[in-house]
Amino acid sequence: MKTYLLKTEQAIPISLEQAWDFFSSPLNLAKITPKEVSFKVTSDYNTDTTIYAGMIITYKVSPIFGIKMNWMTEITHVKEGEYFVDEQRFGP
Repeated sequence: MKTYLLKTEQAIPISLEQAWDFFSSPLNLAKITPKEVSFKVTSDYNTDTTIYAGMIITYKVSPIFGIKMNWMTEITHVKEGEYFVDEQRFGP
């Protein structure tokens, strides 16, 4: 079984705290996903919810020909203000 790692960096003109607040909210994932994917978080989280290790997030996506598919990830590691790791549990 192969393991793949995707790593990228980008400079943005906001504080680390502002960036963490944005990226650590599962509801903001739709804002950074291309509209043609029709990404929608289906987990019952509110705008105050921040990620934590063990968190399961479910979605509906339409990556191919508008066909709706279920997708599930688990947040496996969180280092507050620095990084988090999410692993796909089910999906395209």
